[in-house]
Amino acid sequence: MDQNQPMSAAISPAAPPLAIDRDVNLRALNSFGIAATARTLVHIGSEADVRRLLAHPEHGRAPKLVLGGGSNLVLSRDPPAVVLRVEVKGRRLLAETAEAWIVEVGAGEVWHDVVQWTLEQGWPGLENLALIPGTAGAAPVQNIGAYGLELKDRFESLDAVDLVTGRTVTLDARACAFGYRDSVFKHDAADGGLAGKSLITRVRLRLPRPWQPVLGYLDLQRRMAETGNHAPDARTVFDWVCTIRRAKLPDPAQIGNVGSFFKNPIVSAEQCRDIIGRDPEIVHYPLPDGTVKLAAGWLIDACGWKGKSVGRAGVYERQALVLVNRGGASGAEVVTLARAIQESVYGRFGIRLEPEPVIV
Repeated sequence: MDQNQPMSAAISPAAPPLAIDRDVNLRALNSFGIAATARTLVHIGSEADVRRLLAHPEHGRAPKLVLGGGSNLVLSRDPPAVVLRVEVKGRRLLAETAEAWIVEVGAGEVWHDVVQWTLEQGWPGLENLALIPGTAGAAPVQNIGAYGLELKDRFESLDAVDLVTGRTVTLDARACAFGYRDSVFKHDAADGGLAGKSLITRVRLRLPRPWQPVLGYLDLQRRMAETGNHAPDARTVFDWVCTIRRAKLPDPAQIGNVGSFFKNPIVSAEQCRDIIGRDPEIVHYPLPDGTVKLAAGWLIDACGWKGKSVGRAGVYERQALVLVNRGGASGAEVVTLARAIQESVYGRFGIRLEPEPVIV
């Protein structure tokens, strides 16, 4: 068992000073590879660091931007806020029962590494979420999901520090208000949200026992048919997901991107029938509540955007849902491209696409 020491929540009198960097180029700290300068960047390795920051005479009351892996962020300008780089580490098994394994990870842990680690320990359940870029702390913010599974399906609770009071709170799934690529952390205080108000430090996951594979996604069903393996183990599902993702999506280390740029829109059954009447080939997925999810990538491709560019920002040639940095793209170019796509899709289908990443 791989266990790290729990992260300390107390401030020691001999605690080292905050690690603060000035005028930091954020190009390497966001997966789109956009150059932007943080006037002040603070490294957060513990809850104690957050409290020391809040007591800082210069930065304590300043606006703050929480930065994890930078995989769900588009920097359209130099951020005016103090940037908080979340680097809280730690991985451990909290409890094991007949019903589940409860695992706790630091918010700064790389998400894909967490998925691999749980499998190596014999605790399956996250394999469908393999290769999603970003950190564990960002996973609940976005309610990440892929191949038939969402984080909320494996979520137990999280700890977060209030960026005004310094108080640590524990939130369960209900308090996180998870939705499709959504949570309380993506909404402003005016809407009852916690955007910019909290910094997640730890995430706890519930991996159910006995394990059951999630295989309803079309690409996984195709893998079963191709291989003849209709009862794959967790490691096989993990390998399939990695293969599928690598075939469809560019590696951010090679081509700057944030994965899927737009949410798949959800429409009424009547709206879907109307679109099918005009475009019978549209990719759509009926949902249990009677609504229908449309494939945003198909809509974008149908409008002729695949492979096109605006300046140095472009639409990926193999997946129209992914916008990419073709080399030196600015955040403004990415935003301009995204808005042009939105206008094009709305003009043809009457549907407004909503971006997944946060645009700063």
